[in-house]
Amino acid sequence: MEQREKDIRRINELRQILTESNRRYYVDNAPTLSDFEYDNLMYELIELEKKYPELVTPDSPTQHVGSDRTKEFAQYRHRYPMLSLGNTYDISEVVAFSERVSKSLGSTAFSYSCELKFDGTAICLTYRNGELFRALTRGDGTVGDDVTANVRHISNIPQKLHGGTFPEEFEIRGEIYMPYEAFDRLNAERERDEDAPFANPRNAASGSLKLLNPSEVGKRGLECTLYHILGENLPFATHSEALSAAKSWGLPVSDKSKVCRNIEEIEDYISYWDSERRKLPFATDGIVIKVNELPYQKALGYTAKFPRWAVAYKFKAEQALTKLLSIDYQVGRTGAVTPVANLEPVLLSGTTVKRASLHNSEQMELLDVRIGDYVYVEKGGEIIPKITGVELSMRNAALKKPDFPEYCPDCGCRLVRDEGEAKFFCPNIHGCPTQIKGRLVHFLSRKAMNILAGDATVDQLYNLSLVRTPADFYDLDKEQLLTLDGWKERSAERFLESIRASKATPFENVLFAIGIRYVGETTAKTVARFFKNIDAVAAADKETLLSVPDVGEVIADSIYDFFMDPDNIREVQRLRAAGLKMAIEGNGLDKSDVLGGAVIVITGNYSIPRDKMKSLIEANGGKNSSSVSGKTDYLLAGEKPGPEKIKKAESLGIRIISESEFMDMISAAKGETPASGEDVDSAKKNINDEQSGHHSGEQLSLF
Repeated sequence: MEQREKDIRRINELRQILTESNRRYYVDNAPTLSDFEYDNLMYELIELEKKYPELVTPDSPTQHVGSDRTKEFAQYRHRYPMLSLGNTYDISEVVAFSERVSKSLGSTAFSYSCELKFDGTAICLTYRNGELFRALTRGDGTVGDDVTANVRHISNIPQKLHGGTFPEEFEIRGEIYMPYEAFDRLNAERERDEDAPFANPRNAASGSLKLLNPSEVGKRGLECTLYHILGENLPFATHSEALSAAKSWGLPVSDKSKVCRNIEEIEDYISYWDSERRKLPFATDGIVIKVNELPYQKALGYTAKFPRWAVAYKFKAEQALTKLLSIDYQVGRTGAVTPVANLEPVLLSGTTVKRASLHNSEQMELLDVRIGDYVYVEKGGEIIPKITGVELSMRNAALKKPDFPEYCPDCGCRLVRDEGEAKFFCPNIHGCPTQIKGRLVHFLSRKAMNILAGDATVDQLYNLSLVRTPADFYDLDKEQLLTLDGWKERSAERFLESIRASKATPFENVLFAIGIRYVGETTAKTVARFFKNIDAVAAADKETLLSVPDVGEVIADSIYDFFMDPDNIREVQRLRAAGLKMAIEGNGLDKSDVLGGAVIVITGNYSIPRDKMKSLIEANGGKNSSSVSGKTDYLLAGEKPGPEKIKKAESLGIRIISESEFMDMISAAKGETPASGEDVDSAKKNINDEQSGHHSGEQLSLF
């Protein structure tokens, strides 16, 4: 009886842990458990429920798939249930799967389709008459979120199929994922804005797919691979034949799959990709093995959660065991205090790892980590070092739990934690040196005011009490700068020149630069365009702020609180007096619609900055895209263009134009005489001058 009570307590505990983990994984895109940890806990619960079948309840995590349904999206029922796959980390269980299938099918000859398991978020696409009709997430397996508008902005998903052999209506399922390059770029942007980085590409993909602004989805660099077709009376005998047909219609199907005849070929395929996957430009976490013949899939059927004709073999994440030497507590520009583990250097996935984020106090508590412990480190998505566990067998009993600091390690102010926040913050906004210097560096950054200085310059200016707030930069003179170590006439002049040029920076960049907590580059642009000027933003109440697209409670509170601070109001007034733009104005480019919504991909180098070329496209009614697809109208090729983009454009019959051709095209469309070489050069100079702020008070007209 004592053992039964102990088991019941454990069952309830496991259900609670797994339910919460599902919520963090599917809804928050902030997993607290690794796949391996989650699967081990799930196996434990399954075994306990087998032992006590009378205790199994419908709401147990063993009886349903996790749900990613959210209230922000319309929801539709799946025509066919969208189930998960049974998975294993043990090749012997793949052998057991093969034996079960063979036993069920008897002496019938059959084959397997083996495919890479892309590490992303599941999607179900419906095509009607060759056109994309609807895109649903997995949801709870029965009902999914309608993300059609967002999916239309994923470049390799065709809006319209080509060829005429496709069924009138069918579903095709797959995975939306984020390549490593896009993931790196996104996390770098988030870290600059002091937003929490995504743990891995999978969570980044899931979070990006659920953005409320479809155009922002298109900027995230998501891609898709499709792997399973469903429909009535499909004319295919095998799974591999169906995928081959889908590929011929223009659908993105992986070229890494293989038809295997026996378990030995399956094992060879698994072994090959367990090694080669590290060379791929995207995350993959295993191999999916399916019975290839479609009639046999139907005969084998399903359990409540899984198809009996498929199984997923999951790769174990590469881990390393090393010693935790110390923990630093870093203060960011918004006051967030982040614990960072200092480790004995260890080689992991080809790089030496010395530091790993512990994220926050809750994560430290969950790991039960102690300084001096031997800890397991892995790279989330093979990229971000993180501590995933502690080797308790190697723990010195004398080690004590580290105390998360009560006071700011920089200024000594007592830390606070807002309701619903995982992180502690230093509230000493105007007196904490690290926060002050962090805000100054942010203000100077390229995507903010684009002033030619960085951390070292800020340290020097701060330590000499020359700069305390962003407005102080505009009071500096050459004599003050020449007192800095290593500064000469030319460096001082260049710095002051960039400060003067920054006064031409658009209002949305200024709003981003002043460093309102949670207001990143995109949000700043949205808020600026909604209110048009800084006074309207400052005067807005919370209800008005919440009416701004993509502004929720947290951001609205942050903006409102920022402008309730008299010090911030005084700083804004000083920046206004210094000549910074505090209202939406023309961006120096004539607005037109001459490109008529044409989708343009840029590649190579131009005589003007790439971001200005993109602005020029948008200013003339075009749309920027990051990758070449069937939806692309032009490939704008500068010097040293990407060969893959050129090759793909040629294969799709997409027109490739030069920089001068592009400018001539705009001039001609406006009814102007196409620019001569001299005119083009002059236009380019105007753009460059506008970028640097070297122009008169008149608005520039480029064409």
